[in-house]
Amino acid sequence: MSKIIYKSAEEIELIRESALLVSKTHAEIAKVIGPGVATIELDRLAETFIRDNGGIPAFLNYHGFPYSLCISLNDQVVHGFPGKYILKEGDLVSVDCGVVLNKYVGDSAYTFAIGEVSDQVKKLMRVTQECLQLGVEKAVAGMRIGDIGYAVQEHAEKNGFGVVKELVGHGVGRQLHEKPEVPNYGKRGSGTKLEEGMVIAIEPMINAGRAGVKFWDDGWTVSTVDKKPSAHYEHTVAVGKGKPDILSTFEYVENVLKEKNNN
Repeated sequence: MSKIIYKSAEEIELIRESALLVSKTHAEIAKVIGPGVATIELDRLAETFIRDNGGIPAFLNYHGFPYSLCISLNDQVVHGFPGKYILKEGDLVSVDCGVVLNKYVGDSAYTFAIGEVSDQVKKLMRVTQECLQLGVEKAVAGMRIGDIGYAVQEHAEKNGFGVVKELVGHGVGRQLHEKPEVPNYGKRGSGTKLEEGMVIAIEPMINAGRAGVKFWDDGWTVSTVDKKPSAHYEHTVAVGKGKPDILSTFEYVENVLKEKNNN
């Protein structure tokens, strides 16, 4: 698929419905995630919730990927396999989820701290979320793909963190991965011009240490070369006139986490 597929207003609303189901799935995960939980349990919960709400897990069997969620632990960047691993205090867990609903895809990722984590990890999570916000702010008609990447990279590197270059954001629509690619690095004013009707997944993958990554023999999992932690946050965004239209939301997941912390 080599050309950008522009979406009508109606199609954007369908993608929003899918993205909101992803957002609600993250909130369901937030309710149960914590020390003592096996990551495969989170995967089962997500698949059940998605199907109960009329959706299909977009990742399951995508190019042979065997799960509904990508669950990446600590130094894993993305595409980690859920399994028997039991979460423990101090773990960092990035959960990436995609849904197909009414033939359109929604895609979003959120990084969870398990119990009390180090100050460095707290900073990594905060800065990665800020990188996402700064990137999203550039998703307006007339800007360029390079403006998004520059905003992400500049903020991450200013804070002493590494920006993963081997993996990028992407267009979203009837397919999980469409054109254009959306790198988390770049030059201002370079790359594809952003126009109304484009829907993209912006997803900073930021490492606490060096930018370098290694690819595992399982054909999927990616981890940091220096074994330092990595964080990953992602929104599905429609390019707007004057301001971006964020189709996914962290509101549901953050409300659950707030409630858990208050109890």
